[in-house]
Amino acid sequence: MGLVNVGSALTPGLHSRMQLLLELVPGEVPVAAHALALSAGVALVILGVYLLRRRRRAWALAVAVLVVAGALNLLKGLDVEEALACWALAVLLVAGRGAFTVVHEDNGWRVPLLRSAAVLGGVLAASIATLLAASHWGTPGLNPGRTLTELGAILTLSPGPVRYRDPFEWVPGAIVVLWTGALATVAWQLFRPLTGPRGLPAGELRPLAQELVTSHGTDTLSFFKLRTDKHHFFDRSHRAFVGFRIETGVLLVSGDPVGPADAMPGLLRDLCGFAEARGLAIGVVGASEEFAELAAGAGLGSFYIGDEAIVELAGFSLEGRAIRKLRQAVNRVRKAGFTAELRSMGELSEVELRELEEVSDRWRGDEPERGFSMAIDGLRGDHLVASLVVVARDPEGAVRGFLHFAPCYGRPVASLGLMRRDRDTLNGLTEYLVVSAIELLRERGVEELSLNFAAFARWLRSPSGVTERTLGRVVTLANPYFQIESLYRFNAKFNPRWQPRYLLYERSPLGFARTGLAAMFAEGQLPSPSRLATRLYERSY
Repeated sequence: MGLVNVGSALTPGLHSRMQLLLELVPGEVPVAAHALALSAGVALVILGVYLLRRRRRAWALAVAVLVVAGALNLLKGLDVEEALACWALAVLLVAGRGAFTVVHEDNGWRVPLLRSAAVLGGVLAASIATLLAASHWGTPGLNPGRTLTELGAILTLSPGPVRYRDPFEWVPGAIVVLWTGALATVAWQLFRPLTGPRGLPAGELRPLAQELVTSHGTDTLSFFKLRTDKHHFFDRSHRAFVGFRIETGVLLVSGDPVGPADAMPGLLRDLCGFAEARGLAIGVVGASEEFAELAAGAGLGSFYIGDEAIVELAGFSLEGRAIRKLRQAVNRVRKAGFTAELRSMGELSEVELRELEEVSDRWRGDEPERGFSMAIDGLRGDHLVASLVVVARDPEGAVRGFLHFAPCYGRPVASLGLMRRDRDTLNGLTEYLVVSAIELLRERGVEELSLNFAAFARWLRSPSGVTERTLGRVVTLANPYFQIESLYRFNAKFNPRWQPRYLLYERSPLGFARTGLAAMFAEGQLPSPSRLATRLYERSY
């Protein structure tokens, strides 16, 4: 509708209607109405962008502008069709007002209006200063009245009284660009939504999150919600929570929520309301089949993204021809004099902890820490005290690699949280670490071990139909860049049970694409724009 008004304002009206209009109103009225209709059309185009984002304040202004635009269309040339269209759209917006749910950072109008007035005042002053500075290259010269007339003509894209000579022919176009930027800035000020949480989660919420994980963290990914780079959202009763991060306008949840089953519907309702008020889409990475079914009731679709490899420790053995290559790799490391020990993180001294961190730093090099839903983000923290680590030492006693395992509360299950080794160490050390972990954890009564997540493993292992076979070939081609097939082959060495995980996304035209991109940013598969900007800023200082 904004484009219709712009087009109508820039084209002459019908001669017969104009003649009739001039008998009713003075001749200056259609001229002024044309100029104002152009401004209303531009305003509607900008408002349309924010209406698409469901901003309440944009809805209120759009209704007002449409009513005024309808009147302007009548006054500029008896354009009845455009007027009726504007008013009809205003009625539709009023009827559909419940769809505009995004609230704004400023509760009232006072602050954003003052900011907008400051922006427009500054641009007005800059425009007048530009016209005065270029007046010596314009004909005729400027006076106060002619300056305002010239500025009004430029902003309504109509001929003004002044003609500029080279090299100042650019003045009118520059002023149009300047005011376009000003309008965009004003719109951003007026329609800025309520923001998500900034910085790290509040300290008082961390003990509550840890308590809920200890009480209800039966899922193998529950412990990873305690990462220090995640925010926590609790339901109103504080009986359940999710770990999340906001990436590119998506509230990305890590795995299943934690809490009693009867609190899940209420948590989902509260979370949807929280995201809706801020104009955020909701996505979940690493959801289980059970939670995917529950979230379907909240309007979330699901997409298979891979399998978690679960090793049943009681049935694992290095015997047999099928596991010969793994047995050879483990025996090669054992014969080289390597040893492995299982320790609690709380038992490690500061020196031992630093040794593990040095191995981790050498493994990562200059790359930032990856992971979001299925890994820990460091080796320090009170929540890690009860977790376990399997450390591999060479014959000289130096730490050459380690595996960290997070507890799965309420079940005899451990979940791999970190896998690190020296890059120049003996080939097969990682396999040796996993096998040693299986043997040592089995002695402690652990029955299952969750290994690495294997992306799209089903497409490589047992594809169903032509589509999955084709996708499996695509995944194979992408292996040099994302190591998808390599990780699947590594996990398959231990004969695991495959447990599928899903990406949940809003069922909207761009819901899947937005959530998938946000998940890749969060997991470190692609450089996140926000984190990239932070790293560039840090390097500059």
